[in-house]
Amino acid sequence: MNQILGECVGMTRHPARIPSDFKIRVAVLTVSDRASEGTYEDQSGPAVESGVIKYASESGNAVHVIAKKIVPDDESSISEAIRAWADMKDDDAPTMILTTGGTGFAKRDVTPEATKKVLDKMATALAACITLEATRFEPFSLLSRA
Repeated sequence: MNQILGECVGMTRHPARIPSDFKIRVAVLTVSDRASEGTYEDQSGPAVESGVIKYASESGNAVHVIAKKIVPDDESSISEAIRAWADMKDDDAPTMILTTGGTGFAKRDVTPEATKKVLDKMATALAACITLEATRFEPFSLLSRA
């Protein structure tokens, strides 16, 4: 994840630093029926968090995971969680929200649809870059609808 994100924001090709007074505060939303019910231990959320921590360490940028949540594969639960974080107004609000899960083709995979409901603007090129870079490690990443 850190290598993919670094490639997509140019950190490995052009090691420009984010201004030192800018803190990236990340919220990680895991979308999983089983993990939200406690019948399955979430592995993707901790993997995303680990990637963010590694990226911060390697890039020297101030990036911190400040919030984590697990919700079921339910459009309103996903949208509500994203909206709650996005609507925060204080200095502790996340500046980046990362989601994991719910991007396949099963009927309950609705993360992209739920996310689009609360977006003001889409970063489609960044999403495309992340997907393309991810194919270097996981060829099936092209089957993601994220």
